[in-house]
Amino acid sequence: QVQLTESGGGLVQAGGSLKLSCVSSGRIADFDMGWWRQAPGKEREFVASVSWDDQNVFTSFAVRRRFTISRDNAKNSVFLQMDNLKPEDTAVYFCVADGRGSRAVSPRLWGQGTQVTVSS
Repeated sequence: QVQLTESGGGLVQAGGSLKLSCVSSGRIADFDMGWWRQAPGKEREFVASVSWDDQNVFTSFAVRRRFTISRDNAKNSVFLQMDNLKPEDTAVYFCVADGRGSRAVSPRLWGQGTQVTVSS
């Protein structure tokens, strides 16, 4: 069973940056990878995904032009660079994996999550 482990969360002021990392215990080259988040009292929502071949990237409207997803298949890792953070970005961020072509919109594999808190 592949396990996903996130890191890089923390407390940051509005306008600041954070970079989240996710390392897989297994090979990710066959998976579309992504990030979801869950804010307090809200449902989980899609943030961004990158295709298995690193050719296609999808981001939600809420984070477009502020967040950048990337992957390194050789290191079985995926990253989320978050810039110009806003208080409404406060959430637990989850690394996810799903099959090729899925865009990770209904992912089967989830990490435990890492907390991101943005102060105003």
